[in-house]
Amino acid sequence: MKTFKVGFREGVIIDPQRRTWSGDGPRPIAWAAWYPADDAASELLTLIPAVSPLFIMGTVARDAALSEDQERFPIVLLSHGTGGTASSLGWLAQRIAAAGLIAVGVDHHGNTASEPYRPEGFLCWWERPRDLSVVLDALAEKGPFVGRIDMGRVSAAGFSLGGYTVISLSGAVTNMTLFAEWAREMPFGRGPREYPDLADHIEPLLQESSVFRASWERQSASYLDTRVNTAIALAPAPTVRAFTLDSLRTIKAPVTIMVGDADSEAPADSCSAWLHGNLPQSTLTLLGRDVGHYTLLCEGTERGKETEPAIWVDRPGVDRFSIHNRAASIALSALLQDSFRDGRRQADLPGHSRQ
Repeated sequence: MKTFKVGFREGVIIDPQRRTWSGDGPRPIAWAAWYPADDAASELLTLIPAVSPLFIMGTVARDAALSEDQERFPIVLLSHGTGGTASSLGWLAQRIAAAGLIAVGVDHHGNTASEPYRPEGFLCWWERPRDLSVVLDALAEKGPFVGRIDMGRVSAAGFSLGGYTVISLSGAVTNMTLFAEWAREMPFGRGPREYPDLADHIEPLLQESSVFRASWERQSASYLDTRVNTAIALAPAPTVRAFTLDSLRTIKAPVTIMVGDADSEAPADSCSAWLHGNLPQSTLTLLGRDVGHYTLLCEGTERGKETEPAIWVDRPGVDRFSIHNRAASIALSALLQDSFRDGRRQADLPGHSRQ
């Protein structure tokens, strides 16, 4: 199988059907794409952000021409974790593109480090799957990949809250009452590390913000996108406990779940294993005893490790690059439709048991 050079480009689209959280315009969706590039492309190591970089996104060729090796390429939609950015999944996107697929991630408005945080963006998770569907629609109609996307081979992959996102995109339905009841006794029950008092914002926002009220009222809508035929959930967040069991059990698309045993943000037993137990077409791989939640983000620069050790410093003996290689290999197996061959579940195939 050919290994491609990796192109990278960015853009912004708007969704006229939804408003910004401040209500002053249509919802913005910033996107980033990694894709198989022309053989003549010149790749460079990319650090994010450009000033005082904190993490290493990967080796890419900015704005390179799309490869002409084939007419159309499969596409993988990417969803970042709480408060993150599309580029924080560059380690996975770069490997996906090198294997011959287009990877497109979005920065979820109000819940991304690329703009000021908004409590609405941290509360209304169900807006995220719509972002992915909207960007897929837009890129299929215009832009650098028009006519080159294989719309019969669409997949989605997400980390943490992005794991919730791609499962919602596969047909899971949210009920916030279920989550509130489950999370009541949890240490994160009032909010994530970025917004520890998040729950306290709900009632004031319901009173003051028409945009928030409209979103809150559609929390239990289905955001199923039938074009998505495979989902990858990396360390899916506790928010998956908001999904109704009936909706999970009717999901037909295969879901590949991966998580580290030492994940304290999205504990394997109460999040990933629970999800696996209620998804009929799912596989679960534990990535190692000392692998934590943030191991599934890009590698950090020395500055990143100094300023945010909780995110970029792993436990002794954990090689983040090796974990990324392993996780990407499992993901690509699923994305290339190898993991469910002959109707068998991946968990029943060699090399995919609990480790």
